[in-house]
Amino acid sequence: MSKLKIALLQITPTGTLEGNLEKGICACKRAGALGADIALFPEMFSIGYDIYDRPAEEWTSEAISADDAFVQSFGQLAAELGVAIGITFLEKSVSKPENTLILFDRHGEQVLKYSKVHTCDFSAEKALSPGEGFQVCDLDTAAGKVRAGAMICFDREFPESARVLMLKGAEIVLAPNACPMEINRLSALRTRAYENMMSIVTCNYPDAVPDCNGHSTVFDGVAWLRDEPGVRDMCILEADGSEGVFTADIDLDMLREYRANEVMGNKYRKTYAYGALM
Repeated sequence: MSKLKIALLQITPTGTLEGNLEKGICACKRAGALGADIALFPEMFSIGYDIYDRPAEEWTSEAISADDAFVQSFGQLAAELGVAIGITFLEKSVSKPENTLILFDRHGEQVLKYSKVHTCDFSAEKALSPGEGFQVCDLDTAAGKVRAGAMICFDREFPESARVLMLKGAEIVLAPNACPMEINRLSALRTRAYENMMSIVTCNYPDAVPDCNGHSTVFDGVAWLRDEPGVRDMCILEADGSEGVFTADIDLDMLREYRANEVMGNKYRKTYAYGALM
């Protein structure tokens, strides 16, 4: 049975780029010691998502490039640990900065770069540029290759985000986060996993961080099994509000069998009726 161990790095930022690098490295090492295949950070970890009650010109000046030592250190660490790492940062761009995740595989190779499409333009994130689209990669792990994609925080509120990732073959979606995870947001994640038959992995900041409350989750996307009565809870992990590294095992064999035989996802869509979405 092929199981993919996910580590959610639900940690408090330090207030400096250097401090976040040091703390992030320690958290990844803890994930490696726990046998993780993938370690995921919360949203915009390079600055700890510290964008509220600050002038936009102040926090946007803290943007870094994708080849900055902060980012590349996690690529080197991924190779050292043999663990894929999804690092998040405020990325310097030609115009306005972007809210970005880079996924390094267990060999330290960059296999995915995603910038948040649905920026929170009703709030401080109006100072950011949105990403251009959703991508999926083949991620090499000790549990075998898995099709991985990403969405960030507010992306979850748009069914199209997860739907595009599903259509591109994503089996697992990495979802960095920085907001209170309450019943409605958790329900949205559950729904995205259910309707697309895919695992959604969300990493939030702990409740020590303003406007965050932990409750990082893993929904494995399998709503029922043919040889078992009733339905099953797709939520295989919901952390509490505390700081820590939380792990869960996604059963890839079970997920793939379910996706091959069940009715959600792309099986019975009637695309001819969706013209208003285009």
